[in-house]
Amino acid sequence: MRLPGAISFDLGGDGQRAPWRITLYVPPGEAPPAGWPVLYLLDGNAVTATAIDIERVQAPYPDATGIRSRFAVVGIGYPTDGAYDSVRRSWDYTPPPGRSYPPQRPGAPEVQTGGAEAFLRFVTEELKPEVERRCRIDPSRQALFGHSFGGLFVLYALANLPAAFTHWIAASPSVYWEDLVLLKSIERLEKGPPVRADALLLAGAYEEELAPFQRDAPDREARLNRLSSARIVELARVVADRLDKIPGLASQFRLIPGRTHMTVLPEAVNDAVAFVMHRSE
Repeated sequence: MRLPGAISFDLGGDGQRAPWRITLYVPPGEAPPAGWPVLYLLDGNAVTATAIDIERVQAPYPDATGIRSRFAVVGIGYPTDGAYDSVRRSWDYTPPPGRSYPPQRPGAPEVQTGGAEAFLRFVTEELKPEVERRCRIDPSRQALFGHSFGGLFVLYALANLPAAFTHWIAASPSVYWEDLVLLKSIERLEKGPPVRADALLLAGAYEEELAPFQRDAPDREARLNRLSSARIVELARVVADRLDKIPGLASQFRLIPGRTHMTVLPEAVNDAVAFVMHRSE
């Protein structure tokens, strides 16, 4: 389908890695004097259309929605028709040093993790300048959103390059990943100089207990064990609280009722827009 106001192009990559598929949406009309606020989205194949429709439906009606301005959307995806490229996102979104995992299916490549440092360089040194070349951006209102591994990357990027964005949204972040390696980055941020940023951490209520439709499932115990091991809600709360204690960094946690790890996405994107764009008065 066509997304009005949006274009797609490939960017980055080299002889070993394919490029990223970027979707850029710019609202109609002239940019505000300060430029367009912009929401960058990881897993762009899965969520960019949702964010664009939120902008098209809500932003033109500020008195009804509280959204202060039209805004641009940048989806960072992959050149595939699927919602996810599980192998590439496993590399891009996870902190170093990373590990190797067996293929996800017969004939598939081995899964490698630990590429977040290189991916962060791509986002900040290649993608952001390219977006700013194509449209006028408000540097005082730039946000990054990610879910699951994407949420893990958002927190890693915040900890390592806090000036890259002004607003950071981590939905259902995989903080537990590889023995809580993310917390080493958080510790460095805590010991560093003050930062100026706002962070929102989100999770679904059914990420700490089974949803009603799961309670009688044959694999009920296995599902409970996975929830208990991942501790998505608990660790998101812990990280949000730690971030909020860092001078200049305002952080909050929000629990989305009635949602699982996968069904939380539309409301999480909507909450991200509200977090970045709502009027403060």
